[in-house]
Amino acid sequence: MAVQQVFPTKGNLIATKKNLQLAALGYELLDRKRNILIREIMTLVEKAKELRSSIEDTYKEAYEMLKLANMSMGVITPYAECMPIEDGIELSSKSVMGVELPQVIYHETPREVCYGFARTDSQLDRAFLAFEKVKRLTVTLAEVENSIYRLSVAIKKTQRRANALQNIIIPRYTDTVKFIADSLEEKDREEFSRMKVIKAVKLKKETENNGEGQQ
Repeated sequence: MAVQQVFPTKGNLIATKKNLQLAALGYELLDRKRNILIREIMTLVEKAKELRSSIEDTYKEAYEMLKLANMSMGVITPYAECMPIEDGIELSSKSVMGVELPQVIYHETPREVCYGFARTDSQLDRAFLAFEKVKRLTVTLAEVENSIYRLSVAIKKTQRRANALQNIIIPRYTDTVKFIADSLEEKDREEFSRMKVIKAVKLKKETENNGEGQQ
C-alpha cells in the first residue's frame, strides 16, 4: 500500500481527496493530449510517405530530362551554374496542444530563364521545372519530418507523465484516502465504545445512588 505519511484527520482527508481529483483530472487531460498528438503524428507520417514517393518520382523525371539534354546539347554545366541561389525560405511555427511545430514558408518568385532558347531544348526546360518541384517538395518534407520528431518527443514525455499519474500518484492518493477514512472510522468506533462504557458506568452509579437513597 503506497500511503503518504499524513495524520488521519478530517482536514487531511478533504485535502487528499482534492489532490486525488486533481490527479485524475490531470491524467484525463494528458491522455486526451496524447491521443490528439498521436492522431497528428499519424497524419504527418502518411504525408511524409507521400512526399518521399513524389520526390523520388520527380527526381527520376528530372534526371531523365537532364540525361536527354546532355545527349542532345552536350555539356550543360554552364546552364546549371547560372541558376540563382534560393533565398526565399521563411521559418515560423504553430502550436499543437502546446507543442511548437515548424512551418517552412517557401516564397516562390517568378524565375527568369538564364539561358537562351536558341542553344537549348525542351528537355532542359522540363528538367528545370522538375527540380523546382523537387525543391518545393523537399521544403515541405523537411517541415513534416521535423514536426514528426517534435511530436514523437512530446508524446513520449506526455506518456511518461500520464504513466506516473496512473501508476504512482493516483494509487498513492487512493490508498491514502482509504487509510485516513479507515483510521477515522476506527477512531469513531473507539470513541463510540468509550462513550458507551462511560454512559454505562454513569448509569450504574446513578442506579446505586438511587438504591442507597431509598434505604
